[in-house]
Amino acid sequence: MHGLAKLFIYLCSALGLVNYHNLERKNVISVIEEKAGNINMLQIFKSIDAGMTILDQIENGAWINLVNPSEREISYVSETLSIPVDHIKAALDEEERARIEVDGDCTVVLIDTPVPSTNVQEGGIYYTVPLGIIITDKNIVTVSLLENHVINEFIERKIKSFFTFKKTRFFLQILYKNSKLYLQYLRNIDKASGLIETRLHKSLRNKELIQLLELEKSLVYFSTSLKSNEMVLEKIQRSNPIKMYPEDAELLDDVIIENKQAIEMANIYSNILSGTMDAYASVISNNLNIVMKFLTSATIVLSIPTMTASFFGMNVDVPFKNNPHAFAIIFIISMFFSVILAITMAKKEMF
Repeated sequence: MHGLAKLFIYLCSALGLVNYHNLERKNVISVIEEKAGNINMLQIFKSIDAGMTILDQIENGAWINLVNPSEREISYVSETLSIPVDHIKAALDEEERARIEVDGDCTVVLIDTPVPSTNVQEGGIYYTVPLGIIITDKNIVTVSLLENHVINEFIERKIKSFFTFKKTRFFLQILYKNSKLYLQYLRNIDKASGLIETRLHKSLRNKELIQLLELEKSLVYFSTSLKSNEMVLEKIQRSNPIKMYPEDAELLDDVIIENKQAIEMANIYSNILSGTMDAYASVISNNLNIVMKFLTSATIVLSIPTMTASFFGMNVDVPFKNNPHAFAIIFIISMFFSVILAITMAKKEMF
């Protein structure tokens, strides 16, 4: 469908009905391509008066947001703002580590941001993806592989007192919101683990343990990413790669405090969850041992009637062979010894 749409635009352009090049550079090039569920999107925003507007082209003081951008969108932003393509593509690598880099008039900051999986309500995991923030003389650019809650908060104007032309302030507000989001998801993980533990009290199954394992993996991802983000924040505070005003320095301190709190919470929840999993794994193993112990004892008790029947089934002379009540006598004798054995084993807590 996307190819047919392009062909239609080319034909209209050839007939003079539309200007193809204007369409190519049209922003919000929210050309949304549903390729394997991925969204390609470029948006340009600018604070004007008390609000924020969407622009058709990049201007000074504008914020450019890229989500899984296409090569065309990357080239457009790179050429317009003189940003090396590698800086934009760095945030699209899921394995890229958090870091800060100054390249001439361009400052590139990569942080890890939390993202919930699609089935998180069913015990799915949270994971982290890189979020790139590129600050130039006149603009700020955000790049991510997936849509994330941090950027959406700004797009939906839920964050008060933010302006696209106040680049440093905006940048620190993104970092602050990112740290807050970690704390929010950590609380969600704690609540989810509590619900799973409640179900474990009622029914000890592997399903609940697997869900706890998924949550523990989430905490590992969070701990690793938060520590990487902490290194970036400390470097920003130490080297001042971005011009800051006194109120900006205070906001940076708040970001560092929130990030440290998230690290501590992740470590605490991880230790609790690990201990809980070990405890429930031991309980399940103990229950299995109890069942095996009971079955073994029952097998031993039932072996007496089996052995008795085997002896009297031999083709040799045996007692009571001419007795009309032989079956009843043999049955009573075997059951008597079985009961005696069962009582003895029960007293020794072998059942």
